[in-house]
Amino acid sequence: MESWGVIVLGRGPAALRAAISAADAGGSPIIIDGGSIGSGSGTAPLSGLAASVSETSPALHIEDTISMGGETTDKEAAARICDQAVATLAELERWGLVLRRDDSELPHLSEVEGHSVPRLAGCGDSTTREVTRILEEQAIKRGVTRRSDMLPISLVMDNNQTRGIVALDIESGNVIGIQAKAVILATDGYQGLWSDPANGAGTGAAISAGSGISLKGMENVPMHALTVSGTDLSIPMGVLGSGGRIRMETGEDTDSEAVLSGESCVLDLRAMGRESSEWFSQTASRVRDRAGLDISSEVLPLSPSVSATTGGVPVDENGRAVFKEGKMWYTGLYAAGRSCHTGMHGSRPLPGNVLLEDIVTGKAAGSHAATWASNASFGGAEEVSSAEMAAKNKVDSMFGSEGSPVGQVTRALSSAMSNIDGTGEESAMAVAMAGINEISNAGIRVTDPSRSMNTELVSAIHLDGLLTIAKNIADS
Repeated sequence: MESWGVIVLGRGPAALRAAISAADAGGSPIIIDGGSIGSGSGTAPLSGLAASVSETSPALHIEDTISMGGETTDKEAAARICDQAVATLAELERWGLVLRRDDSELPHLSEVEGHSVPRLAGCGDSTTREVTRILEEQAIKRGVTRRSDMLPISLVMDNNQTRGIVALDIESGNVIGIQAKAVILATDGYQGLWSDPANGAGTGAAISAGSGISLKGMENVPMHALTVSGTDLSIPMGVLGSGGRIRMETGEDTDSEAVLSGESCVLDLRAMGRESSEWFSQTASRVRDRAGLDISSEVLPLSPSVSATTGGVPVDENGRAVFKEGKMWYTGLYAAGRSCHTGMHGSRPLPGNVLLEDIVTGKAAGSHAATWASNASFGGAEEVSSAEMAAKNKVDSMFGSEGSPVGQVTRALSSAMSNIDGTGEESAMAVAMAGINEISNAGIRVTDPSRSMNTELVSAIHLDGLLTIAKNIADS
């Protein structure tokens, strides 16, 4: 049986930063994910990275974070993570991140809703892509092993201790059990519930819930205001600090709250200067390709969407997966980024804090996991083997004659989740739960009989996990 000291599940900034940190702490981590190298940079560019570069302390950043998140915000987590923002940005710059700069050659800081002062740094609409690229380079320099096209199916637990994972080798179609001392969950969020699994399958949260781990923060469904109506195309919030304006249909200026409340609004980017436009050229290209609109001469109709999620496995300051209000640890299990729940965002994240949390939590989890694993022993080989057999049976069942096709399940699940928009209305929740149960009872069927490179099977496994998450959300 294959064995690793530290397994990192994921492909984006949180996973890469965890692997780098684990390697720097003396470990030999492996990154496992169903996507190829570089695919982690394809996530929606919602904003840059918030950092109090021009301030004497992070106090106001912390205050703005708590104000945006509301009374459910974990103030200690907010303070701890915001306090590391400037150092995080500086580290990325040392590693080669090319930031947008102002006339004085300091990092350009955009003034965006929710921030008391300009605080959003980045690379225009390329921030996520460039941060991912920089972190991939650092992982390669450290010789971090990476296994692409390996889709995690289940997390192997034994008496509240992790023993490894079971994954699908997409290329061969084989189901494989892998033993581990420590596992770091750092996958995409589960925003694909409201659109398509390809937009975020929430694998880390799904396999955790499937193992009986209680997720937190699932009742919060943060909405992104700058989404082009009729599409899942999200525009980065940074455009609002570069000449972009939200307007009512009457032409009157307004803010994102109007969009989130259901008002008919448009995004007007026609006044963006040439210098700003260059930093958001990919946005212009995506809007033209997806919506057929020219941002230099036309306004964009807006409707809110779920573009990032903040619920997940509850963790402590070291990234350890905890339960019983943080008093107990699922030994050897860690979570970071979109797989974890620190509580810093409360009901709504402050622009730039999601990427910040990804990197900070990834760093903490990787360092602690490698140090802990260096003194731990392998165990649970029987449990891994049993979980492997159970996963094989589950995959085999998807090739049977029962169940609904993947496309039908995707549409039905998205329709059911459209009733859950963060308002928490009981009638809407009841409708959503009824739809989720109907889909779950029917099952999922794969129509392509091939086992090798079967993308339909990958989608079916993603949908199965998203159904588990959907039930957690509706229950919460």
